[in-house]
Amino acid sequence: MARVRLEAVSKSFDEAGRRREVLRDVSLAVDPGEVVALLGRSGSGKSTLLNLIAGIDRPSGGRVLVDDADVGALGERERTLWRRGAVGFVFQFFHLLPTLTVEENVLLPLELAERGHAARAEARRWLEAVGLGDRGGSFPDRLSGGEQQRVAVARALAHDPKLVLADEPTGALDGTTGRAVLQLLLGLARERRKTVLLVTHGAEIAAAADRVLVLESGRLEARG
Repeated sequence: MARVRLEAVSKSFDEAGRRREVLRDVSLAVDPGEVVALLGRSGSGKSTLLNLIAGIDRPSGGRVLVDDADVGALGERERTLWRRGAVGFVFQFFHLLPTLTVEENVLLPLELAERGHAARAEARRWLEAVGLGDRGGSFPDRLSGGEQQRVAVARALAHDPKLVLADEPTGALDGTTGRAVLQLLLGLARERRKTVLLVTHGAEIAAAADRVLVLESGRLEARG
């Protein structure tokens, strides 16, 4: 489990010579094992916030801390190595590697984490956990959208990260499939006591979280 803290975080980008501020003075504390949903309009900064927590981007101001790591202060290689071990990321559009089989996609983070000879058996266990134990030899284009997202969930959790970040993980799915994938993700994360931040547009999906926060005009507000 991970404790996440953001201290007066801001993020701006230079676009065509103009400065665009996406996040302004965002402070946030997420307790270990908590599931937090982030709501907001398109362009409100939700994905940017996840990218800062994951160390994909650096803040323009303020600090992002995950346990003892000041993520924004790490160098690029340090952030990559830290993210490889600490973070599981579930993307909206799956981001499976098309030239790898389903099993190889799940195996990849385990190999990067140098899990050794047990890695392949662990990948197969995770495919069983998401109900795709018989599809390991298939390529992603042979799977439905819901099946691909289940593979993405298995890949995100396989290396046992303490922090799970999910960016609209059901946005590319129909309602029924999306709810099933969400319940799978949250069930596995809670069973293994992960800290989860989930970006979504759906109030129904957000209702499954412990707490709901809303990003509006670059600022963060609690809901309810």
